[in-house]
Amino acid sequence: MTAILSASELMSELAGPRPPVLLDVRWQLGGPDQRPAYEAGHIPGAVYVDLDRELAGPAGSGGRHPLPEPEAFGAVMRRAGVSAGAPVVVYDGGLGWAAARAWWLLRWTGHAEVRVLDGGLAAWTAAGGAVSAAAVSPAEGDFKPTPGGLGLLDADGAAALAREGVLLDARAGERYRGEVEPIDRVGGHIPGAVSAPTTENVGADGRFLPGAELRARFAGLGATAEDGGRPVGVYCGSGVSGAHEVLALEVAGVAAALYAGSWSEWSADPDRPVATGPLPR
Repeated sequence: MTAILSASELMSELAGPRPPVLLDVRWQLGGPDQRPAYEAGHIPGAVYVDLDRELAGPAGSGGRHPLPEPEAFGAVMRRAGVSAGAPVVVYDGGLGWAAARAWWLLRWTGHAEVRVLDGGLAAWTAAGGAVSAAAVSPAEGDFKPTPGGLGLLDADGAAALAREGVLLDARAGERYRGEVEPIDRVGGHIPGAVSAPTTENVGADGRFLPGAELRARFAGLGATAEDGGRPVGVYCGSGVSGAHEVLALEVAGVAAALYAGSWSEWSADPDRPVATGPLPR
């Protein structure tokens, strides 16, 4: 199963014999709650899921968006109508970061049939898709999380991968270089990590570049799907845009692990080393 699908493909599946469960995960970093936007109009049948409250645990030493407890996440998914044997499609407002976080969590906890709507709600409406303000009350699902479906790194694992494999930093280049740091304690990057901004995985319309272009991009950064290729990991600020990069790597045919704590966890510990400048060192 591919990791993404187009708006036209989603329309066909919703009209078919096995329509997917739809999750609306609109979110803005530091922005207002997106539930009012969902209530004003969403893809018919979609259930709203709050990233900060339901796709993350409480902020703390594990970062700004630590992983939720698996059982708590499973309860959220069951309330949203997710079942183990039914396909799921996740979308957000178009940036793709929040939808990718939900995709990653579902895949990590063992759901095999989850995809992201490429281009999000903006792509849906651009394709002529209808929106609805009707309340949605799905039947309870039966999904039970089994963590381990995708690679997961802790801080020590990320440090080791930066030395022995390929660790991609999905944040903006200026944050990687340490020129600015608008959120976390200090700017810079994990020593050995390679700058690979998530924004370069998509076109002007917010949709993923073709798989061949993504493969070429990541190969240029040292991440390939070739036999004998080095293991690949990704981090970002707090594990959200990094999930989008893991998704882009999946589209490119490259398996990658996510350092969920990311820079918000790494930089909070003054004993962890910090590199600055444009080079991985």
